[in-house]
Amino acid sequence: MKRHIALVIVLTLLVAICAAPVWAQITGTVKGVAKDQSGKPIEGATVELLNAENGRKVNLKTNSKGEYFSIGVAFGTYKFSLIKDGKVIDFVNQVVVNPGEERVIDFDLAKDRAQQPAISEEQQKKTEEAQKQNEKIKGLNTQLAEAKQLETAGNYDQAIAVLQQAAQADPNQDVIWANLGEAQRGAKKYPEAIESYQKAIALKPTNGPYHSALADAYAKSGQTDKAVAEWATAVQNDPPNAGAYYFNEGAVLTNTGKVDEAIAAFDKALQADPTRADAYYWKGIDLMGKATVKGDKMVAPAGTAEAFNKYLELEPNGKYADPAKQMLASIGAPVETSYGKSKTPPKKKP
Repeated sequence: MKRHIALVIVLTLLVAICAAPVWAQITGTVKGVAKDQSGKPIEGATVELLNAENGRKVNLKTNSKGEYFSIGVAFGTYKFSLIKDGKVIDFVNQVVVNPGEERVIDFDLAKDRAQQPAISEEQQKKTEEAQKQNEKIKGLNTQLAEAKQLETAGNYDQAIAVLQQAAQADPNQDVIWANLGEAQRGAKKYPEAIESYQKAIALKPTNGPYHSALADAYAKSGQTDKAVAEWATAVQNDPPNAGAYYFNEGAVLTNTGKVDEAIAAFDKALQADPTRADAYYWKGIDLMGKATVKGDKMVAPAGTAEAFNKYLELEPNGKYADPAKQMLASIGAPVETSYGKSKTPPKKKP
């Protein structure tokens, strides 16, 4: 701030010291007349000059003859706006003010109106409808942002109330129903979340994340078969994220004791994304569930040690690193160091 003030003082001194011709070289003159639709001068209006390059404004007043005038306008490109009673009633874009030159910009509302093409009643209605729609969208975006903040703070019931109002105002917005489902899922209101996600999907059937979220709501409400079907649909509609969808499927199948199906799901996740370390770990856990005991030795199915060692390759310091090593020790398998020994493990993808 002090530097800015000092700069202003220096410039002021320079202007005071310089002769008048120097001032004329760095500024231009603007003037004009403003007339209304009947050709009468517009008195007491403001002519606003907005510099398109730096955003600075110059405000000039019209006199009893509708005239405005200034000799000290810095050179640049301006938008001239005629303002009356706080409203812009006319404007001219891209007005170049050159140093030492005079620019005349008149406002003649009668002439401007005569040059404007007639707007049909239908076009006027479309314009008004578009404006209303824009206002509605702006309001919905505000509600979505408010709901997101409430969810982040853990106030799910309040977020649900906000989103229900938004859905009532515009039930044809899939994003509103999806966000409502998310809030309901956070509040563990799974039947309501299922209904909301179904409405979002009805409006946008090919959205993979919507199907995945619905699958999760099904899973948490104990409807595993429906959950698996929804993840399959998510994969079909959103192949790039297939690894995540198959992993979620495998996690649910693991939790419900369907070990073989879970292993198959983790294999699909790894086929889609070979760097998904957690899929290797949980595949190994499910394989351990099929282990047998021979004498005093635990015998794990083929592929168990490979799964845990692959996890350690990808996440040597991951949260499952110690359990993976313990599992390997329990089946008498060594921790393999041949996996990626000479290279940095790739990062886990979301």
